[in-house]
Order: sequence, then C-alpha cells, then structure tokens
Amino acid sequence: MAQQISNNAKNDNGQKNKFKGLTKQHRSWIYTGFFIAVIILLFLFNNSDYLFGRAEENGPYPPNYVPAAQKSTALAPDFKLQSTEGKSIKLSDFKGKVVIVDFWATWCPPCRKGIPDLIDLKKKYGSKGFEVIGVSVDSDTKDKVIPFIKENGMNYPVVYSESNVLELYGGIHNIPTSFVIDKKGKIVASYVGLTPKATYEDHIKKLL
Repeated sequence: MAQQISNNAKNDNGQKNKFKGLTKQHRSWIYTGFFIAVIILLFLFNNSDYLFGRAEENGPYPPNYVPAAQKSTALAPDFKLQSTEGKSIKLSDFKGKVVIVDFWATWCPPCRKGIPDLIDLKKKYGSKGFEVIGVSVDSDTKDKVIPFIKENGMNYPVVYSESNVLELYGGIHNIPTSFVIDKKGKIVASYVGLTPKATYEDHIKKLL
C-alpha cells in the first residue's frame, strides 16, 4: 500500500512538473504574442490614414479641419462678403447646392494651378446644383483680382475676404484652403494645398 502511494506520489509529482513546464512555455508564447500585437496595433494606429487611404495631402490643417473620408455635422459658418462685381454674397444663399469654398490669392502658384479645375467643375456640374465661391485673400494685390478673373475666365463668384471670416474657418494659414459643403450647409471635407480635381469630383457626385 505504501509503495503504491509512493508511486502515485511520483506520478503526481511528474504530472505537476510537466504541467508547470507547459504553463511556463505557454506564458512565454502569450507574452511574446501580446508584445507583437501591441507593436502591430501601434503601427496601424499611427499610420491608419496612409494604410486605409484617408490621408489628406499637404498641411498643416485648420483647427476645424474635417477629413475628406469622414462625414461631419459641422455647419459651415455663414458669411456675407463683397464680390468683385460689387454685390453682397452670403454663403447661406447657396443652401440647397453643393458648394466648394476656395480661399486663394492671385500671387499663390498652387492656387493659380488649381483654378482651371474649379472652372471645369463649374462648367460640368453647375447646372446640376453645384457652385464654387472663391474667397480672395489678396490684400496688397487686391487690384489684381479682377484682371486675373477676366484673364483666366473664372466662371464662379469671387468675394474679398475679411479677417473675421478667416477666423470663422479656423484661421486660414495656408492657401489654397478649401471646404466642401453639402446641400444642407454642412462641411463634409476640407483640404489644405492643391487638391486633385478627381477628389473634388468624387465629393460632388456623391453629394448632388
């Protein structure tokens, strides 16, 4: 009987030792797996915009920047500004249309490069409920705005900016800066820097 107990004890001890060995190995695997998972998650988090196609070109962005891929309920700040034709234009007058508000200047090379795209978009979608409002931030070069409009055949309204409007839109520190606004007057996307025509067109097609 004693011998049997002793053998059983040895077997029990062997099983316990075996169990301890497996547990330690399992712990090692778990710790390693957890460490790798944390590294992967941190990488994905820090690079999600680029990995999943949500990165916006250029920067920095204004404080109220709304990513292009993210729908927003942010209402576009209304403004009333003097146009180059001597009329007062309010953003709210265009409610019911898809609008791109483009902050630009005559002396800005990327702005000048992007204007033909905006002209083409207005030609293509203007009759379907799309509008562009150019907000000129020219100050010392304000007298060049109207000649520039005529020379380039700009077919959308252009207004002169005021400092309070710039602040309403987060403080425009870089141009061009543009905002895509839906029919309800909400900002659905904003961009800093020259933006591809196709990017704007994707928004327009979805919002019209």
